Amino acid sequence: MINSDYSLYLVTDRGLLQGRSLLEEVRKAVKGGVSMVQLREKEAGSREFYELAQALQTELRDLGVPLLINDRLDIALAVDADGLHLGQEDLPLPVARSLLGREKIIGLSINKREEAWEGEKMGADYLGVSPVFATPTKADAPPATGLEFLASLRQEIKIPLVAIGGINKENLKMIKETGADGAAVISALMGASDIEGEARKLRQIWERS
Repeated sequence: MINSDYSLYLVTDRGLLQGRSLLEEVRKAVKGGVSMVQLREKEAGSREFYELAQALQTELRDLGVPLLINDRLDIALAVDADGLHLGQEDLPLPVARSLLGREKIIGLSINKREEAWEGEKMGADYLGVSPVFATPTKADAPPATGLEFLASLRQEIKIPLVAIGGINKENLKMIKETGADGAAVISALMGASDIEGEARKLRQIWERS
């Protein structure tokens, strides 16, 4: 059974690492308290993406932390990843589910209430509510949804909600207070010089909120 702890969810962005090793930085983040990792590679070719995913899956399996692949069902299947994260324009969730199986985690990005209802109905394991705050890491991101939207969704949706977009030490407590099951963090960790230390601070904020 996959340990689906969404509380401190790292989404990778190698562009923020300034040449540092992705594997080493992810290992540090997990040591600091990251509970789930999504490998997001928008620029990599299929071979490079596969090799990164394979190495990361081996590493994270030993650490007991799930690896999800962003968008690419073929890569998720090829490395036997723990799950897949889909956007609204990606492969339909029921198709991905039929190929991945019930035991894998499938998440879906949503920005509207109707998308949340549909995602839950289609059998998503969690919804990524995005972006809660304005974010520089996704150029084509829709307008920020805000905390009120997240809190209202919590009253309507039974499956886990993971907030994403512009989340950092200053606003993480507010995310927890909406009733969200987790916070996905990109630049606040991937852009940090001490990723383990920053992850530990975020973990402490989440647990104390």
